[in-house]
Amino acid sequence: MASRKPAKAPKASSPGFDLQKFLDSAGLSRTIAKYSKSAVIYSQGDPATEVMYLQQGSVKISVLSKTGKEAIVAMLSRGEFFGEGCLAGQSRRMATATAMDTTTVLVVEKGHMVQMLHDEPELSDRFRIHMLARNIRVEEDLVDQLFNSSEKRLARALLLMARYGQETTPQQVVHQLSQETLAEMVGTTRSRVNFFMNKFRDLGFIEYNGGLKVNSSLLSVVLHE
Repeated sequence: MASRKPAKAPKASSPGFDLQKFLDSAGLSRTIAKYSKSAVIYSQGDPATEVMYLQQGSVKISVLSKTGKEAIVAMLSRGEFFGEGCLAGQSRRMATATAMDTTTVLVVEKGHMVQMLHDEPELSDRFRIHMLARNIRVEEDLVDQLFNSSEKRLARALLLMARYGQETTPQQVVHQLSQETLAEMVGTTRSRVNFFMNKFRDLGFIEYNGGLKVNSSLLSVVLHE
């Protein structure tokens, strides 16, 4: 099965439309919330009444099964919405959102977000792009899990966290993830993740220098048949 190249994310906004400036506008009823590393932003089963926009930091979205097994379903970076399920009729949170480092979130009440999407075409267009990109990502994640090796899945996860396609230079991965967490994301063991990370480092695909830097050459692992 041919491997998929990680999808390049769409531009954050249309020309002339500053999403952050709009969200900061005086007419938007909002709250700015700050969270320390490992703090829970909302928990699975909580009332779903607000949409959130990640201004700074990173967030892990995870679900917990009835048997207590956790699965990580998304890692979010600055400029992404989350908690938008409430707009589609979800009354309870389907997952838990956790800050992976010091994180700032803009919180917008559901009713006000609905009104803004109705009244502001440019915001509506930006949000539609966000939802389409999220759906594409979910489909690609499913294909990745079904058909690709754990090595390719790890390489793709690292490229996505380094915002591959959005930047022209190697990026520092802002998510401070343990190898155990990476193993949960990829669906393999910690020992396999450790083996592949050492291999990627030796080949120059990643670098450790006060943090993890992912080079675009790591894409060759994803594209290799």
